[in-house]
Amino acid sequence: MNENIENKLVKYLMNAANIDDLEVLTNWLKDDQNKQIFKNYIRTNYAMDINTNKFDTNNAKKEYLRIIRQDKKLVHELKIHKVFKYVAAAVIVFGLGYFYQQGSFNRPMEITPIIVNTTIESDTDKATLTLEDGSVVALEKGNTYQTQNANSNGEEIVYEAGKRNRTEVAYNYLTIPRGGEFFVKLSDGTQVWLNSESKLKYPVKFIEGTTREVELVYGEAYFDVSPSTKHKGSKFKVFNKSQEVEVLGTEFNIKAYKDEVNVYTTLVEGKVAVNFDNKKQYLNPSQQSNFNLNNNSLVIKTVDVYNEISWKEGVFSFDGKSIQEVMKVLSRWYDINVIFENKISENLEFVGILRKNKSLEEILSNIKNSGIIMDYEIKDNEVILK
Repeated sequence: MNENIENKLVKYLMNAANIDDLEVLTNWLKDDQNKQIFKNYIRTNYAMDINTNKFDTNNAKKEYLRIIRQDKKLVHELKIHKVFKYVAAAVIVFGLGYFYQQGSFNRPMEITPIIVNTTIESDTDKATLTLEDGSVVALEKGNTYQTQNANSNGEEIVYEAGKRNRTEVAYNYLTIPRGGEFFVKLSDGTQVWLNSESKLKYPVKFIEGTTREVELVYGEAYFDVSPSTKHKGSKFKVFNKSQEVEVLGTEFNIKAYKDEVNVYTTLVEGKVAVNFDNKKQYLNPSQQSNFNLNNNSLVIKTVDVYNEISWKEGVFSFDGKSIQEVMKVLSRWYDINVIFENKISENLEFVGILRKNKSLEEILSNIKNSGIIMDYEIKDNEVILK
């Protein structure tokens, strides 16, 4: 890429591009290869927050040019969970959203949004624990809870392995509401991160020598499974809806929300077998299975793992997702209902990174500045996109 394009790209990322700059970039984006280069910049550099005006413009330009000219292969050369912490660090500092559609750039119009009654903040760690006797305990940040088998500090719950080998399995349920997230460490050492609007069923203690089984009743969960070699060869299985995932010491993500007909299983590392309709399909790292509940079909493709698991590290990463899909994710985190007043915008694509710890108003402002929506209105827990 020549220096002229690099400079115009930096100006665009800084929200400082003029009409001539945008025309040059639009023509440059007509090449599919250049579109991918642009996406990579957005995903890996996160140059600055397009809403801020506190930067020294000249020095910032030089710094962002230096970043852009760094080795672009870093993310692909290192394992995703190793490089993620460095990528996420940049997001936490800046956190922004950018947009382009069909090779053309969009600029925001200055319209003041309407905010009625409330400003909706991002939420935090919270869950409901249902014990084996049916009693319910609220787990929330700042509150501690302890049983004979588990301890919680309000942000996570950890189960002890215990010394007694039970012959009967006692189950707990961990339910995460809209606007919440939680972490659980099972008695075998398996770690599970649960996203908003999710529910997990699991044993208080696994029975030694038998298959370790849990159920993702609905929602999304990231599993880091304790290997079978530490448990006398005991396999680990995750059941959800009409599929079963069999694993051997691995990391993977399952998304199976109640309001979606597709179940997505994404393998980060290790090995899993997805069983469905009396069939078995193995996944390799960076592969994702898409199981359609309506016709019992399964499709496998290679994906960008970062985009699939970024939620557990505190960011939303979108690469070519429609704004309708983006708002569905945000509705679970901010516990809102979304109405599209402008139906045309529903299918426009969004490329960018959004921090989960921002208020909804800040997030919507970023999306508005991307040019996808003209304006927005917040009424209590309802958001109207215009």
